[in-house]
Amino acid sequence: MLFDGRSFGAFLFDMDGTVLNSIAVAERVWTAWAERQGLDAASLLATVHGRKAIETITRLGLSGIDPAEEVRLLTQAEIDDVAGVEAIAGAVDFLKRLPRDRWAIVTSAPRELARVRLEAAGLPWPPVLIAGEDVQNGKPAPDCFVLAASILGQPIEECLVFEDAPAGIEAGDASGASVLVVSATHSVPLSTPHLSIENYDHLALDVSPNGALRLSKKMD
Repeated sequence: MLFDGRSFGAFLFDMDGTVLNSIAVAERVWTAWAERQGLDAASLLATVHGRKAIETITRLGLSGIDPAEEVRLLTQAEIDDVAGVEAIAGAVDFLKRLPRDRWAIVTSAPRELARVRLEAAGLPWPPVLIAGEDVQNGKPAPDCFVLAASILGQPIEECLVFEDAPAGIEAGDASGASVLVVSATHSVPLSTPHLSIENYDHLALDVSPNGALRLSKKMD
């Protein structure tokens, strides 16, 4: 059993890199934007994952631009481009097995972009979706995970956060939840003290009569 057989009240999933892979489109759109701004694309890409775009752009302190308008253009470009967006292995079946009142998607992406990507990946629509515009402070602040747990009616300390990016892992830690790292889209190992899974193919789920959730690894 994972987590020594501990049960959880709810699972809180990040979206990009955690239940679906959108790396290709994100890198296409952000690279094009960086080049228009005269920025080093590789350096920028290292900072954007898991964070709200408005916070990323505002933090750059570029002169002569309206961050909100740049975010609007970036978001529309990402909405219009779903080529290569696909579910992480095993994610569709895993999410479908969860009780409807026991899980949420918690993403830094805007709601409309989340809708488009979840549909493109063939993932089930979550009972609770916390998007970037639902909280004032995005990841690595814990607000989004705390809000999701509250809506689900579960103490955040009894929730398990599924994350892939450092900002999201930090947010999960700060919220008081437990954290499980999904490494499916990692090109190099991520240094983390948390348990890690590559994907959902070998993840077994047990749902108790009262709805509590337990995880274990499937035996080959």
